[in-house]
Amino acid sequence: MGSTMSCSAGALLDTWSSHGWTEGVQLETMPDMAIFTVQTENSTYEVTVISGCAGDILIRGGRFFPEFTEARLAGSSLGGSFLKLRGIYVGFSLEIHFDKRLIITSRVRKISIATR
Repeated sequence: MGSTMSCSAGALLDTWSSHGWTEGVQLETMPDMAIFTVQTENSTYEVTVISGCAGDILIRGGRFFPEFTEARLAGSSLGGSFLKLRGIYVGFSLEIHFDKRLIITSRVRKISIATR
């Protein structure tokens, strides 16, 4: 007898690859020293791009980053096995590496890029 398994639509490769990726930023397209604010469901983060191609950032905010901390943005995910490398997108959680730890934020609600 067969069994049925259900999973989130975001966990399907077809859904992931057909996503428009319009409500966000890719670090590698941002100039070094670009500054922006990321508001998630639970916290607000200030982010400075150190090296967009490598994902190196300075980040402050939330309970893990009370002061500016060097970190690496792995990318955005829905908590599954797919990761949008070095991207920050509305509706997705950020995956941030620092001090041999992985921090996964609540979902991004808003991204504001500072103008100089």
